[in-house]
Amino acid sequence: MSETTGTVLVTGAAGFVGSAVAVRLAAMGYRVAGCDNFNDYYDPALKRHRVAALLDPAGVDCAHVELSDVDQVNALFARVRPTLVVHLAAQAGVRYSLKNPAVYVQANVVAFGHLLEACRAQGVQHLLYASSSSVYGASASTPFRETDATDEPVSLYAATKKSNELMAHTYSHLYGMPITGLRFFTVYGPWGRPDMAYFSFARKMLAGEKIPVFAEGKLYRDFTYIDDIVEGVVRLLFKPSVHAGKPPHSIFNIGNNQPVQVLDFIRTLEDAFQVKAELDFQPMQPGDVPATHADTSKLQDWVGYKPTTSLATGLASFAQWYRQARGENAAYLS
Repeated sequence: MSETTGTVLVTGAAGFVGSAVAVRLAAMGYRVAGCDNFNDYYDPALKRHRVAALLDPAGVDCAHVELSDVDQVNALFARVRPTLVVHLAAQAGVRYSLKNPAVYVQANVVAFGHLLEACRAQGVQHLLYASSSSVYGASASTPFRETDATDEPVSLYAATKKSNELMAHTYSHLYGMPITGLRFFTVYGPWGRPDMAYFSFARKMLAGEKIPVFAEGKLYRDFTYIDDIVEGVVRLLFKPSVHAGKPPHSIFNIGNNQPVQVLDFIRTLEDAFQVKAELDFQPMQPGDVPATHADTSKLQDWVGYKPTTSLATGLASFAQWYRQARGENAAYLS
């Protein structure tokens, strides 16, 4: 794609991954439009801060749009007329899906249906959308490969993401739409989400509060630094999967391929902040899985890329950003 062929629409552009992707694409010279619903799942002040500090300087407008409203989606596409779409807007969080399942159906299933139809009507050249490593469920087989069975999700969040994959495959099959799904593995880094463990751990550590550690800290997670996620997204956006005789729909893992036990993760976070954490061991929570571990060979084979940022490097970068935001008395850190 050349710089003059159209606009890239990034949904969820005020979010953690969305803002990073939008800024990267703008820096590459592409025209980028964003949208977000600015909901209150976490403090909207953080989203507004991302807009002011990241999107505005990059020249990315972020419209207030509710994707579960078909009229708003159609108006957005009529105004932006995107050539490429990176769909990162979603209701995130495994545990919250146990408390408020209805919002996941609206934000992750209904909204995605509206987006697919808008992309079809607009003739979008490639739709990239965020799935999740959660679709693998409690699989005992690691590392997780894209060919593994994913029909037994253990949370509604995971079920909605699997639904996205099925809907995308159907649209690709019926209409020949190039669509790519990305199974992200535990993304972390500066400007992250306050509901994520590393973010809430940092706040509690610095406040002298106990950290809740589930399953005795023996869970394993494939922590993936934000810059590595963005690199994978950008490379895949400009190389849709096209295979003779098959729908142009494909799914890729994007993970660090180096799972870390949660207790080791906490020790690395302690080093980054130079603070000792007080641990509060709790049982494993419903919807959680014992381990995540990405096989990234498909990603490497298709775009020649593998995430490489070490946990120590990534958490040091997060700690630097967090200290700065804390020094500015950012409300979303309280």
